[in-house]
Amino acid sequence: MGLYCGEMRKVLGLLGLIFLGILGMSNGYEYDEYLNGTEEVLAQDSVFGVSAKYNPLTVGLTVIHGAGAQGAVCLDGTLPGYHLHRGYGSGANSWLIQLEGGGWCDTVRSCVYRKKTRRGSLHHMEKEVVFAGILSNKVEQNPDFFNWNRVKLRYCDGASFAGDGEDKAAGLHFRGQRIWWAAMRDLKAKGMSHAKQALLSGCSAGGLASILKCDEFRELFPSSTKVKCLSDGGLFLDAVDIAGGRTLRNLFNGVVKLQGVHRNLPHTCTNHLDPTSCFFPQNLISSIKTPLFLLNAAYDSWQLTASLAPPAADPHHHWGACKMNHAHCSTSQIQFLQRFRDYMVNVVKGFANSPKNGVFLNSCFAHCQSERQDTWFSDNSPLIANKGIALAVGDWYFDRAGCKAIDCAYPCDKTCHNLIFR
Repeated sequence: MGLYCGEMRKVLGLLGLIFLGILGMSNGYEYDEYLNGTEEVLAQDSVFGVSAKYNPLTVGLTVIHGAGAQGAVCLDGTLPGYHLHRGYGSGANSWLIQLEGGGWCDTVRSCVYRKKTRRGSLHHMEKEVVFAGILSNKVEQNPDFFNWNRVKLRYCDGASFAGDGEDKAAGLHFRGQRIWWAAMRDLKAKGMSHAKQALLSGCSAGGLASILKCDEFRELFPSSTKVKCLSDGGLFLDAVDIAGGRTLRNLFNGVVKLQGVHRNLPHTCTNHLDPTSCFFPQNLISSIKTPLFLLNAAYDSWQLTASLAPPAADPHHHWGACKMNHAHCSTSQIQFLQRFRDYMVNVVKGFANSPKNGVFLNSCFAHCQSERQDTWFSDNSPLIANKGIALAVGDWYFDRAGCKAIDCAYPCDKTCHNLIFR
């Protein structure tokens, strides 16, 4: 293993995680929706990796009623919302904000489709969601953040909380940036302004958002407040796909142009790169001033399926079996994926040199590992150098130990919870 976490604690085991149901989806948007909707598939079977016998916590939806006056609305014009579970005791003045993931929409057509789903409308959002993993309220499942004020901000704009525009003809409101600010104002009024500690986190498209918003989040608090950010499964790379194209760059370019994202990207990036490049985390992470932790799978399941080997780049389905189960990848396919991992490792090297930052880059076929109980903190959580994800993040946040954990290449890691579709 190339780099290691500080103090080591043992969490044993191995788990093969099985996903059910990848259907005949043909375009990039639908793949994006499926793979960023994996939490719902998992929730049906195992409640985010928590067995039903543990009586997992469910938290109701809070509508941000003042958001409409600020133009902070979902794609269809309905109000945004979040789920808040109050902290207590030593965590009463500590706040964890989790930005929900769920892909992007890059065309009028895909956004019109999206506004009729929970990813674009209050009307379709679940009224209660499970809080597990980093959102759990049980010390045995979430040892460092269990008694914090924990918030899940719902994602209903389709541009990682970064857009600001509209399409009146299509009835679309691109107001992600306004939703972000409306939610922050609402939460500050409910006590977050008095936070002594704060952590901004996010998964997938929310993981990208936690990078984009990291320094903005820091500015919400006085200098005396301890503020850090965690991006889970958000390290989307500007990589070449199997056909030599740039599928993800094309998608991001559409998102940035359609939703007016360019107005809200960090100037430290846009002063020398084009706006689409500045939507890619690899061009942002080294200039972020606030301490940031990158949690990512080196063989990210979403990027493999929707960016590296999307249907349009694989018309003869040569990658079909490999995408469903990494054990079915050919030697040449594994070599392609090893080059992708090498690219990711190279991207984080400079970032990891800063003592304030943290990295947990495991060699797994996974996507988002902080909200699932089995990957976040359990008897068989994934490990690097004998340390699991929750302990690595906690040690980094509380300055108990640094964490620059980069796993050895596949297939060396036997602790992964690899995603297998069938």
